[in-house]
Amino acid sequence: MGDDSEWLKLPVDQKCEHKLWKARLNGYEEALKIFQKIRDEKSPEWSKFLGLIKKFVTDSNAVVQLKGLEAALVYVENAHVAGKTTGEVVSGVVSKVFNQPKAKAKELGIEICLMYIEIEKGETVQEELLKGLDNKNPKIIVACIETLRKALSEFGSKIILLKPIIKVLPKLFESRDKGVRDEAKLIAVEIYRWIRDVLRPPLQNINSVQLKELEEEWVKLPTGAPKPTRFLRSQQELQAKLEQQQSAGGDAEGGGDDGDEVPQIDAYELLEAVEILSKLPKDFYDKIEAKKWQERKEALEAVEVLVKNPKLEAGDYADLVKALKKVVGKDTNVMLVALAAKCLTGLAVGLRKKFGQYAGHVVPTILEKFKEKKPQVVQALQEAIDAIFLTTTLQNISEDVLAVMDNKNPTIKQQTSLFIARSFRHCTASTLPKSLLKPFCAGLLKHINDSAPEVRDAAFEALGTALKVVGEKAVNPFLVDVDKLKLDRIKECSEKVELVHGKKAGSAAEKKEFKPVPGRTASSGAAGDKDTKDLSVPKPGPLKKAPATKAGGPPKKGKPSAPGGAGSAGNKNKKGLETKEIVEPELSIEVCEEKASAVLPATCIQLLDSSNWKERLACMEEFQKAVELMDRTEMPCQALVRMLAKKPGWKETNFQVMQMKLHIVALIAQKGNFSKTSAQIVLDGLVDKIGDVKCGNNAKEAMTAIAEACMLPWTAEQVMSMAFSQKNPKNQSETLNWLSNAIKEFGFSGLNVKAFISNVKTALAATNPAVRTSAITLLGVMYLYVGPSLRMFFEDEKPALLSQIDAEFEKMQGQSPPAPTRGISKHSTSGTDEGEDGEEPDDGGNDVVDLLPRTEISDKITSELVSKIGDKNWKIRKEGLDEVAGIINEAKFIQPNIGELPTALKGRLNDSNKILVQQTLNILQQLAVAMGPNIKQHVKNLGIPIITVLGDSKNNVRAAALATVNAWAEQTGMKEWLEGEDLSEELKRENPFLRQELLGWLAEKLPTLRSTPTDLILCVPHLYSCLEDRNGDVRKKAQDALPFFMMHLGYEKMAKATGKLKPTSKDQVLAMLEKAKANMPAKPAAPAKATSKPMGGSAPAKFQPASAPVEDSVSSTVELKPDPKKAKALGVSSKAKSAQGKKVPSKTSLKEDEDKSGPIFIVVPNGKEQRIKDEKGLKVLKWNFTTPRDEYIEQLKTQMSSCVAKWLQDEMFHSDFQHHNKALAVMVDHLESEKEGVIGCLDLILKWLTLRFFDTNTSVLMKALEYLKLLFTLLSEEEYHLTENEASSFIPYLILKVGEPKDVIRKDVRAILNRMCLVYPASKMFPFIMEGTKSKNSKQRAECLEELGCLVESYGMNVCQPTPGKALKEIAIHIGDRDNTVRNAALNTIVTVYNVHGDQVFKLIGTLSEKDMSMLEERIKRSAKRPSAAPVKQVEEKPQRTQSISSNANMLRKGPAEDMSSKLNQARSMSGHPEAAQMVRREFQLDLDEIENDNGTVQCEMPELVQHKLDDIFEPVLIPEPKIRAVSPHFDDMHSNTASTINFIISQVASGDINTSIQALTQIDEVLRQEDKAEAMSGHIDQFLIATFMQLRLIYNTHMADEKLEKDEIIKLYSCIIGNMISLFQIESLAREASTGVLKDLMHGLITLMLDSRIEDLEEGQQVIRSVNLLVVKVLEKSDQTNILSALLVLLQDSLLATASSPKFSELVMKCLWRMVRLLPDTINSINLDRILLDIHIFMKVFPKEKLKQCKSEFPIRTLKTLLHTLCKLKGPKILDHLTMIDNKNESELEAHLCRMMKHSMDQSGSKSDKETEKGASRIDEKSSKAKVNDFLAEIFKKIGSKENTKEGLAELYEYKKKYSDADIEPFLKNSSQFFQSYVERGLRVIEMEREGKGRIPTSTGISSQVEVTCVPAPTSTVSSIGNTNGEEVGPSVYLERLKILRQRCGLDNTKQDDRPPLTSLLSKPAVPTVASSTDMLHSKLSQLRESREQHQHSDLDSNQSHSSGTMTTSSSSTANIDDLKKRLERIKSSRK
Repeated sequence: MGDDSEWLKLPVDQKCEHKLWKARLNGYEEALKIFQKIRDEKSPEWSKFLGLIKKFVTDSNAVVQLKGLEAALVYVENAHVAGKTTGEVVSGVVSKVFNQPKAKAKELGIEICLMYIEIEKGETVQEELLKGLDNKNPKIIVACIETLRKALSEFGSKIILLKPIIKVLPKLFESRDKGVRDEAKLIAVEIYRWIRDVLRPPLQNINSVQLKELEEEWVKLPTGAPKPTRFLRSQQELQAKLEQQQSAGGDAEGGGDDGDEVPQIDAYELLEAVEILSKLPKDFYDKIEAKKWQERKEALEAVEVLVKNPKLEAGDYADLVKALKKVVGKDTNVMLVALAAKCLTGLAVGLRKKFGQYAGHVVPTILEKFKEKKPQVVQALQEAIDAIFLTTTLQNISEDVLAVMDNKNPTIKQQTSLFIARSFRHCTASTLPKSLLKPFCAGLLKHINDSAPEVRDAAFEALGTALKVVGEKAVNPFLVDVDKLKLDRIKECSEKVELVHGKKAGSAAEKKEFKPVPGRTASSGAAGDKDTKDLSVPKPGPLKKAPATKAGGPPKKGKPSAPGGAGSAGNKNKKGLETKEIVEPELSIEVCEEKASAVLPATCIQLLDSSNWKERLACMEEFQKAVELMDRTEMPCQALVRMLAKKPGWKETNFQVMQMKLHIVALIAQKGNFSKTSAQIVLDGLVDKIGDVKCGNNAKEAMTAIAEACMLPWTAEQVMSMAFSQKNPKNQSETLNWLSNAIKEFGFSGLNVKAFISNVKTALAATNPAVRTSAITLLGVMYLYVGPSLRMFFEDEKPALLSQIDAEFEKMQGQSPPAPTRGISKHSTSGTDEGEDGEEPDDGGNDVVDLLPRTEISDKITSELVSKIGDKNWKIRKEGLDEVAGIINEAKFIQPNIGELPTALKGRLNDSNKILVQQTLNILQQLAVAMGPNIKQHVKNLGIPIITVLGDSKNNVRAAALATVNAWAEQTGMKEWLEGEDLSEELKRENPFLRQELLGWLAEKLPTLRSTPTDLILCVPHLYSCLEDRNGDVRKKAQDALPFFMMHLGYEKMAKATGKLKPTSKDQVLAMLEKAKANMPAKPAAPAKATSKPMGGSAPAKFQPASAPVEDSVSSTVELKPDPKKAKALGVSSKAKSAQGKKVPSKTSLKEDEDKSGPIFIVVPNGKEQRIKDEKGLKVLKWNFTTPRDEYIEQLKTQMSSCVAKWLQDEMFHSDFQHHNKALAVMVDHLESEKEGVIGCLDLILKWLTLRFFDTNTSVLMKALEYLKLLFTLLSEEEYHLTENEASSFIPYLILKVGEPKDVIRKDVRAILNRMCLVYPASKMFPFIMEGTKSKNSKQRAECLEELGCLVESYGMNVCQPTPGKALKEIAIHIGDRDNTVRNAALNTIVTVYNVHGDQVFKLIGTLSEKDMSMLEERIKRSAKRPSAAPVKQVEEKPQRTQSISSNANMLRKGPAEDMSSKLNQARSMSGHPEAAQMVRREFQLDLDEIENDNGTVQCEMPELVQHKLDDIFEPVLIPEPKIRAVSPHFDDMHSNTASTINFIISQVASGDINTSIQALTQIDEVLRQEDKAEAMSGHIDQFLIATFMQLRLIYNTHMADEKLEKDEIIKLYSCIIGNMISLFQIESLAREASTGVLKDLMHGLITLMLDSRIEDLEEGQQVIRSVNLLVVKVLEKSDQTNILSALLVLLQDSLLATASSPKFSELVMKCLWRMVRLLPDTINSINLDRILLDIHIFMKVFPKEKLKQCKSEFPIRTLKTLLHTLCKLKGPKILDHLTMIDNKNESELEAHLCRMMKHSMDQSGSKSDKETEKGASRIDEKSSKAKVNDFLAEIFKKIGSKENTKEGLAELYEYKKKYSDADIEPFLKNSSQFFQSYVERGLRVIEMEREGKGRIPTSTGISSQVEVTCVPAPTSTVSSIGNTNGEEVGPSVYLERLKILRQRCGLDNTKQDDRPPLTSLLSKPAVPTVASSTDMLHSKLSQLRESREQHQHSDLDSNQSHSSGTMTTSSSSTANIDDLKKRLERIKSSRK
């Protein structure tokens, strides 16, 4: 019960995680209670359980899981933070709940999913459920479908996306499981309920029986629209409202609302596209031209079959369409015409928007073919043209349709009108703007007066439809001249019309009335309509023509024709503006007098023509009073102005009367309903007086009032024509001035530029300068609104005048037009003009372009010209293009119909001759300017191909294409480009140039748009692939464009689109999206608005200073526009832009004189360490890229900001390379003076320099390399060692530059690499350079290979990493390279190795092809050097080289300034024992780091070496027979062919390719299964096991995550691996060869595999896991027991330390340990207990008892106790004799623990007294084994007495004395001679001096004045070989011993796999071979070599150190000790100096 009560005390959240199910059950129950109590959804209490909810639902105990599910449901329902858990919990529910047998569990699981949907996480839930449909368990699939069905039924199709579900439905219907099929049927029925027949097409291919069943079910469904019954949290208020309404009995409104909102799913979207072009009959194009109609019919029938596919794949259908069009237009057989029309219908329906580009070609042909009378032909043509209309817009085909309307054939007219009527039905008020309506209405009005009744009817229908779509207000202005009968007919038709867009569009007319802001509901046609239009159609300027303000246009100058004011009566409700627009009839003078006398005093009328001016003045005063008092409705304006005009009228001579008169006109215009008729009566007089000095101002006032009443466009046109029909220059100039002012006051809306452009031209030509000046001023004002396109009209003026005009334009540039102050109230529906303010100028602006006289050039585009352009001979093609250019130039402005030209030009865009491509692009630019906005019809068929040219490899072609695209976009706006899939298709092409240019262009254009077509989302997937493109520029451009895409699409949509990416990509992209979210321009609407205001319409892209701030990326915007025509406009804007963008530089230039004194590098204490820590902890990006992306540069900038002077940082990160040069110059200057700062920021400096390697500018690169040379020289002088972090983030990028084409750069890079070896170990440089040999750049490969050769030559074979064998194999691969220099370099490198190393090379490089081998042998023969000479030569060379260091710092590779000691080592080791020295396994190689680095700057003289007879070393040494054979193949002299074959096969086991690996495993398995051959594997076991667990790791991390890989393959590979292992571990002799480290990793791999949940889910997964179980048991039983026990202990320790490791893992390791404990009674005698106890000691040191008790589980402590208890039980008190390897026993509780156990187990007599126990473990040890101590001392003295081991003995004695200071050694000395006693004392003294004094020994010791000091790695210890007083050398054994001790202190035993040193204590008896692992084996060999000589040569000392220290390269875990060691090292260095 004890355990129970323990968990009861735990807090709830810990109970929920407890391993006891009862505890968890209790925890979940309590959690449920807590959740129910918490009232606040944002309470912090919720967050505690955030990470646990997944465990709630995935609990392994079914009973507990139920409770967990209940708690989870309450949590999700109430917790604000629950949304964060959606993904993991739902996936947990899917995988662990839906497969439960209990129905309750499943119900709760479904409820949880639905609850997540309710809290707005529907998408995530749906995603997880759809993933669940791929599960192999049918139960799970059924539950997922059921959940989706319930969700759909409750939440409706608005929340649950149907498209992804429908896509998987057919697959579900094919399932083998009946349950799944039934469930699929139910969900299909549910989906049908929501979308009805849309579901049919996607399910047409399922089994007919199933389909029939479905049909039956569908029929039963109720017909009413379904409604959701459950709502999202955000909609729940709506739900409440709904319920209230229902209870009140009226659910109509709320329900109706909701019903409307069910999203309509388009069946087309759900279909798969079919590719048909390739399926066309091969002879189709011949047959379609055949003479026999039957053959033509066959061809068409073939097409008809193909186009019946409901969805067709996009492609180039131009030829097919052309062929069909020809049949429709020219074929005489009407049956074929109908058939071709059907084919076109099919194409249009199947391609939808993608057919749009061909629509323009086909529409006129079809319309003209309507002359055919046969009903079936007409019907086919109607269907065709209707289908085609849906693929394009009315705007795009309007020109063609209007052209056909003038045809004489009545049938054509009738059908065209009917087509227009049908087309209008598809429009809405926004897609049918005034600019379109006007020309159509004009054409239709002609038709309603046609003689043929059918034509009239069709026209009425069309006009009625228009009326219904846009409302009366918009259409009435065009129906001014229509009589009442016809008007009524139009209205009647309008009422009958049924619109496609249903109720909404239908009520457009009514809705119009409510649209305006309450206040003034009245409106002219213009603004109210534009309100709607502008908001919904995001077309920038050029798309619209002049709006309705010109509406009054048709009845110009006095054609008052509408009888009886019928219109005005009908329109009274619209506050009279329309009344005025409908011109009142001209009244006769009699009627006028009659009306005037009714409202004016009689005297007034009589005195009007009095001859006395005073009477006239009095009369005027009365007139004025009367007018002021009159009511608007009663004022007869026309009559009054007629009275004023009565004689003398405007010839009045008295200025006072005249002023009065003019004032009255203004009053009448302001106060009455002033019509254009009235205006025409007075305007002439006003214009006459405008130049009058006294009356001019009044005349202007009156004009302004009239303009306000009759609209400025009309008034201005009248006034201008009147002024210029006179001769008076004063009047002309004042009229122009008035107009300039009026435009500013009224705005530019609707002005007919063309009408007075000619007047302005007249004015410009006037002789009077005032007239010219006024005209120029007027142009300036117009320029504000129209933009630069205005200049086009005046290009043929004289240069002097043109320069004046330009100067005026220049003045206006950058100003924005003032907001209109007049005319608004009457001309706009809303009081404030927000909606159209910005766009109004556009209309006017466009007008200019629209009103240009355009030439028709289609007749000049003859078929000869077209065939010329397509000719085979490029010269003829060029002639053709020249002709086209000429035609366009001559015409200046052309009509949109250009015949066959588009197809011809399109062909030239991919011309093989680039000059022609450029010429074509220039023509297309011309074309855009000449055609103006109408060019938009050609965007799809010509514009998109221009974009394709952006992918050209030539820079100038790309620039021309970009200029062309910009010229087009200027005319068309962006909507046309973004609509449809064309743009996304372009972006999909994996062409880096195309991608970067296109993205750059979009990044420039998108920010200027208010809104974009929805099709923009189609580009997003390709944008994401660009973010991960191999090309750095593409990635950069994609990142730049990201915020602008997001600006239009929103973060949500963009994030959702990442769903289809691979997991790794998804994370990266989401991170970028987060970043872009921060940079996203705030309001998409604002920038666009700003631009359109100043801009005027024709130039949305020409100058947009306002949009510049939006752009994050600076540079490209301006430079991308090389079009010379735009240069003018760009002038200011480019400046504005660059100033905006390049903020930093502009600041720096302002502060040029800013203080630049002071240090440039600020030393931040521990800054570098912190940065390294951040990088390791993944807080910042790891410096690793193929090309630097923005985020890296930003990160570096941020990191530098704290430690680099601000002004320098600005220079370093400037966009201009010259600033980088400046920065480098400054850094060079400060290098010497700021050493500390440089070293402190070294990592950042090196990173910054890597960025410079990616610059294209050579001068920067040269400067950077110059700086690097100086920098590394400084670092080596400072004895600085590069950190791993600095090296890995710099060297790889430096190596890239070795492959530079420029010789001088390569030389510099080699020199730098050369110097780097002084600050970074050559052995670590080696792998980086090796990586460089894999480059694609052959120069780089060759240089890297040469560099490797130099390293080997200078430093010997030890630099080769990971092993000489592997390295040489890599190098040898390059002998077969394609590139000659690379081959030579590889051969030279291997020859170098051969010179150093002899024939051994051939064994190391493995098998080569015959060709390569013969090349190598040939090269070796040619190289004169002989291996034997090398070592000596090198030794001789040393002294000279040493001197050269200081003198020639720049020496290149061949005589490098290398560090000495390493070469000496190499020379020595070769002469000493070449094999041992060179062929060392990785663990034991020389640690060149410190050896090289430290002595690099010490000038050493060679001490006198004792000359030995070295022969005896090579004699066979007697080695005690070990239990296992040596492992390392390098030591195996019989390194025969079998061995190398086995090596090769083993290396393939770890291959990334599954098949290779399986083959290798099969071969090994064959060997292992045959007893006689199995022996061949001996010596390769570790190697094989390493390969195996690497493969296991590879499967776990890579293959299992790879979706594409068949899981069966993986299972197969697992079976092979496990089978092999089992075979291996059945052969005991082989199994025992496995070393500890390898076993540890193997067990780690196997246990991880057992716990891999992904395996369980596979069909054969369980079988695999069972086999692994069996294998683990085999490994435990058969391996060397010491090794496996040791491995398990370390593994347990690691798993408990690792936070990431799962508790299950540790649990399994402990189970293995228990198994071992059970085996102990049988195996105890074969176990090396000393080693096991050392491991336990280390374990207990890392995990003291207290720490173990804190573990969540009590297993570890129990395991440890059990193990120790068993050992004690088996060994008894002797166990305490096995603590010999433990240096400081007090560091852990091991000894005390053992003693306690002994105390329990032994009886009292044997136990120790408590006091003694307290005195300390060492004393117990001593007393408990007195006899042992004597033995031990006897052993030591025996050693001292022996000749070989005397030094070792002395050292051990010294250690012993130091440890047991009261030990008595007298008895041992007594028996010996005096000489021996003094020898011992002297020896101990020397050791003491040497250890305590740390080398402070006088140098006059008899060896030499300078003593060489060799350092072993800093983290471990310093070993200095210093002579003792007798000139004898102290033996290395002492140091080895100390080294071991230090290693343990540093905790170096628990590092990586083979890093656990054997540490066979020299204190134990040497005769007993305790060597158990391969490592130990090696060690014993070396010790024997060592002990066989008394005096040691340096080489041996070195090589031994290298072996003992090679294992220690990993850093120590105990920092304190390291620091201590570092201090000691420093002391040694200082003493040496």
